[in-house]
Parts: sequence; C-alpha cells; structure tokens
Amino acid sequence: MSTLTIREFTDPGCPWAFSAEPSRYRLRWLYGEEIEWRHTMVGLSERPEDVAAKGFTPDVEARALTTMQRRFGMPIDPLERPRNAATMPACRAVVAARLHAPEREEALLRRLRVNAMAGHLLDAPETLALSASEAGLDPAELEHWAAGPDTAEALRADIAAARAPSAAALALDHKLADSPDGRRYTCPSYEIARADGTARLDLPGFQPADAYEVAIANLAPELARRGKPESVEEVLAWAGEPLATAEVAAVCEMKTIEAREALARVARERPVGADGYWTLGDEGSDPGVEAAEPALLLAPVT
Repeated sequence: MSTLTIREFTDPGCPWAFSAEPSRYRLRWLYGEEIEWRHTMVGLSERPEDVAAKGFTPDVEARALTTMQRRFGMPIDPLERPRNAATMPACRAVVAARLHAPEREEALLRRLRVNAMAGHLLDAPETLALSASEAGLDPAELEHWAAGPDTAEALRADIAAARAPSAAALALDHKLADSPDGRRYTCPSYEIARADGTARLDLPGFQPADAYEVAIANLAPELARRGKPESVEEVLAWAGEPLATAEVAAVCEMKTIEAREALARVARERPVGADGYWTLGDEGSDPGVEAAEPALLLAPVT
C-alpha cells in the first residue's frame, strides 16, 4: 500500500501541466510505489468558442506556446493553430479510461498531452482515436465508454472538485483562476495526503520540484528516496516510454544540455518543436509525436 496519495488537478490541453511533467517524473523516480497518483480533470473548455471568448485566439496561443517551450524546454510545436479546440472531449476520454480500464488511464493522459503539444487538434475524433490506440485502448470502445452516464457523472465530480479549492489553496489566490462557479485550481495543482488520512498539504498551481519534495518530506519523512540513476539509459528503460530531454534531465539531476549529450550517444530522438522524445537503440520512433494538423493548446494561465 502506498504511503502518500497525490491528487493532480490537470487537463490534457494545458501547456503548464505538460511543462510540469519533468517534476512529476522526478517524483515518480524518487518515490516509486510509495506514492499513488490520482488524476482529476479540470475541464478547461467545453467548446472552441469558450477559448476564443477569453481572448486566446490562435495567434495569441502561438506566442504563448513559444514562450512556454523556450522557458521550460518541453517538446511543444508553437506553430499557429488553424482554430481553437476544446479540451473537454479529451478529459471525458481520460475519465472513461479511469472507470473502465484504469490500468490505461495514465498512458492515455500521456498520449493526449503529447499529441496535443505536437500539433494535433485535441477535440478532433482522429486525435482521440490515435491517442487511444497508442495507449493500448480500442478507440471505438473508448468512445462508447465516454458516452456513458457513469463517465458523465464522474467528469462532473472532477470538474466540481477542481472548482472547490481548499482553504490553503485559497490563501494562495494568485495560483488560482476564475470560473463561472468561482475560483478554481489551475493546472497542475496537487493535493498530497497521507494514505491513512492523518495529514494533507495542498500546492495549487505550477510549482518547482523542490516544493513537492519539501511537502513530501513533511508529510512522510519515513519515505526512502531512490538514488540518482546510473545513466540516461536506465531512466529510459525505467520509464517504458519515450521521454523528453527535460524529463530525463530532471530525473538524472543534470543540466538539459548534459542530458541531451548523453542521450545522443545511446538513444534516438523524434523531434517536436525545439526538442523531442528519446527512445533507446532501435526501439523505434514514437508515432504519437508526429504533428498531424495543428491543435489548440490553452494559453499560459490555465
């Protein structure tokens, strides 16, 4: 049984949540099965028009994505998208997987994030189908699950929870955002709790990795931290999926340039934007990072 649970409030279309993936991989490496991860969908936009109404037109988004990519180094294609897209269909798909194929939920969320940041329209049926296939799910079956009343009910619960930030989170109001229902969590926000229910710390909004590690140390000082990996190969083999340079660097406690140099000696890269995803040897490229038609990625404050 895990000692801690991290409830992550997130959305597949949020570039801030995507840019926080290096920190999340670092925590997964350090603490492994001592932490149970639970994903709660924020549901940033129901319709494309909802995004445009906030002023996040494709040209504004393109500039924001360029800034995000340069600041955090994750593989984001900042090409201007032909239109806005909603994130709710992807949120619904993640919730459906959680209910009907929980062992594939994490993989589906990852594929949706990767494909969205590479340039696929997140609300397009072909993007959902592609992501489902890459996550080991049958696209037609996932679509059927997503249309079910149980998924609708669970998604409503996720959205309501995201719009009921804790008192501790409300004390950090600048880390929250407005919604029609009041203040809400931004992506990613973490609620980190002991599994026995005795203590919890809430960290709303984007945070440095050290903030999470301090919270974990205060909640569960008995946890043993895993040592640094011996090589970048070890990290790629452990992850079981292609990783970005910044993700490998975070786990290895390396500078990004050092991680890239080490990866270039032993792995193959599939470029996306100014970075890419690495796989060992001849394991093949990652089909999910090919840019199809450009996609919506929500602007910085999410």
